[in-house]
Amino acid sequence: MLTLNPTMLPRLDELEEDLLARRERAMTEDWRGEIEGIDLTLSFLRSKRQQAQHFERRVPVSLGLPSVPSRRTDGKRHPR
Repeated sequence: MLTLNPTMLPRLDELEEDLLARRERAMTEDWRGEIEGIDLTLSFLRSKRQQAQHFERRVPVSLGLPSVPSRRTDGKRHPR
């Protein structure tokens, strides 16, 4: 599944506006198949918007850097 970058939320708004205008035209012209397709696309778009908004609210977690054991200067290994 593709994840959406939260910075693309305004673009989703534009796409939704366009789809709603196309749906209105399809209703006027009685294009039932087109209406069904647009409704499906709108549901996917709204789902993606919710997903992006959810990820936008999440705070990144710092995992830190792993530590590397230091080497002994006498050539012997550290006991494990």
